[in-house]
Amino acid sequence: MSETILFGYWRSSATYRTRIALNLKGVSYRTVGVHLLKDEQVQPAHLARHPSGRVPILEIDGHRIGQSMAMIDYLDETRPEPPLMPRDAALRAQVRDFKDQIVADIHPLNNTSTLARLRSQFGADDAAIASWYEHWIVRGFRVLEQMLPSSGGFCVGQAVTLADIVLVPQVTNARRYPQIDLGQFPNILRIDTALRKLKAFHDAAPDQQPEARQQ
Repeated sequence: MSETILFGYWRSSATYRTRIALNLKGVSYRTVGVHLLKDEQVQPAHLARHPSGRVPILEIDGHRIGQSMAMIDYLDETRPEPPLMPRDAALRAQVRDFKDQIVADIHPLNNTSTLARLRSQFGADDAAIASWYEHWIVRGFRVLEQMLPSSGGFCVGQAVTLADIVLVPQVTNARRYPQIDLGQFPNILRIDTALRKLKAFHDAAPDQQPEARQQ
């Protein structure tokens, strides 16, 4: 079987969520760094992997996949244990609803390409960027907080799902902005704390990656 390779940036939340899924599925993989702050994602070597010019890119089973959600779906379909989606249709819809609040509503507005465009096109400085980031995190987290259960260590049900996989990287990103008061989101913090104790989540964390020790 061909080697599994994850091309990504160590602090990228999309790369982070893919590492979690790979770990949960017990897939051995090699990481290849693509440094977003050095624009390595738009260099010919990376564009040859996928025309999107984004991270992560996953090479697995002889295939190349260029979106983290497609990667995680592929892993769940080809390696069904442990399942990342509940069996119950209503619970699956709940997981997808929660997931899309992050993947579709929060993350695209705060990723590096969006923030870079705010700087280049509109002259936004660091303070303006931080204010933009805070606005969309707080708005999104207020929604997530109300969607989460008031007890327990998972977003939906009694086991890890796709909702958990996308939550933890988004919380990690939010912690990079100290002006954001995460204390107003006790359900998010409780679940994030519980999940980060699980080995698959712990080992996938940005501060556990080799690149983090080189900063």
